[in-house]
Amino acid sequence: MKKLILVLCIIATFVVNPSQTHAITMPCSLILEPVHPSLANAKGVALVYKVQLFPPSFARTNISILAVHLPDPSTYGDYDGYEGFVFIPKEISWRFRLYPTPEEDSPTWAGRFDAITAEMKNVEVQVRLSNSKTEKLGPSILTNSINYCK
Repeated sequence: MKKLILVLCIIATFVVNPSQTHAITMPCSLILEPVHPSLANAKGVALVYKVQLFPPSFARTNISILAVHLPDPSTYGDYDGYEGFVFIPKEISWRFRLYPTPEEDSPTWAGRFDAITAEMKNVEVQVRLSNSKTEKLGPSILTNSINYCK
């Protein structure tokens, strides 16, 4: 009888408190953190949600990024802008240009991508340096995993 009660308690623990899944609930937002401590003021946010742009087609995932207090891209070398870079490791990636606002000192960089059809599982979201002429993508400045999307 004691073994039966113990087994029922263990089963109840897994039913009542299941382990966290890797699937996200949409819509959600994700804070993008700097990859280097010297960029303490640099932050970003990614908004992730389903959007249906061309009915009757199926909904796709939109990722919109807004980043603030980023250093001038040219301070890192031959770069003139920033891009959003979203990827599932060893599977697929998407990149899209971020556009600066007209503030003089430190513009806000923003952009979006509306056509993601893959499942949003184990996805990394980054803001990376880019060169618009050569289309060269530079190192990551801000990053986070979609597993932290809330």
